[in-house]
This record gives sequence, C-alpha cells and structure tokens, in this order.
Amino acid sequence: MKQILFFAVCLTTSLAAYGQQPTASPTAIPYNYGMYLDISKLVNISPIAEVCGPSLAEITYKDSEGKTHILGYSVMGNGCSN
Repeated sequence: MKQILFFAVCLTTSLAAYGQQPTASPTAIPYNYGMYLDISKLVNISPIAEVCGPSLAEITYKDSEGKTHILGYSVMGNGCSN
C-alpha cells in the first residue's frame, strides 16, 4: 500500500513540475530571399525606426501549427528627408 501511495505522490509531483515549465520566447531569425514562410496569423510588426538609412525590423507570426516565429529583416528608415 505504501508503494502505491509513494508512486501516486511521485507521479503527481512530476506532472505538476511538467505543467509549470516556462516557455522560451522565440528568437528572431534573419530573412533570406526565397525562404518559405508558413504564415497563418500575423501577430505583430515592429515600427520602422526614424533613421536615415537601413535599419532592422521584426515581424511576429504564427504558422499553420500555431507555433510563434519572429522574422528579422532590413528596411529603409523613415528619417530621410529631401
């Protein structure tokens, strides 16, 4: 009887620990021309910097499996004027 109780306590403890594992935030992957992008839902687009020249921007999206991805790309800044 003690073995069954011990097993039940261990199983409950391990399941509780499994359920509380923190999820790691995805890191930005640089865009390469010709990459296949499985975009199901757009989550966020970072604002374009107010600089005169190229700057980095990011787009966050979910794929068809529901996984979140962050894609980094270069964009011309909004700070240039004539």
